[in-house]
Amino acid sequence: MKTLSLRKEDAKHDWYVVDASDKILGRLATKIADRIRGKDKPTFTPHTDGGDYVVVINAEKIQVTGKKIDDKKYYTHSLYPGGLKTKAFKNVLEDKPEYILEQAVKGMLPKNKLGKQMFKKLKVYQGDDHPHASQEPQIWEPKL
Repeated sequence: MKTLSLRKEDAKHDWYVVDASDKILGRLATKIADRIRGKDKPTFTPHTDGGDYVVVINAEKIQVTGKKIDDKKYYTHSLYPGGLKTKAFKNVLEDKPEYILEQAVKGMLPKNKLGKQMFKKLKVYQGDDHPHASQEPQIWEPKL
């Protein structure tokens, strides 16, 4: 029996919409990362982008457990001495809630060109509206 390997020409990419209201950040991010990577499909091939597009709405209503809302921090560095900048989770949630889910999913994807290509299939928005209605996305309720 031969092992079949998916080619990028043969990959079928579907569109899904997820409502992040009252969902736990890490649990939702793992399900989204698996869907974007294609690990939930029987045709999963590690070296091919065979995953689906995921549109996340209501990113500002995402939840975290424990004291993360006070303790979790996001770091950036300018690569100059003393260039470390820190932002608290609470502040990022108010300013740019899309960034929180994007960074959580990005950390779960491969750290190479393929991972960057897969990350482009994640679309995160505040509120209920998104500009991807013409792709006719299916509603997806992940089991958390």
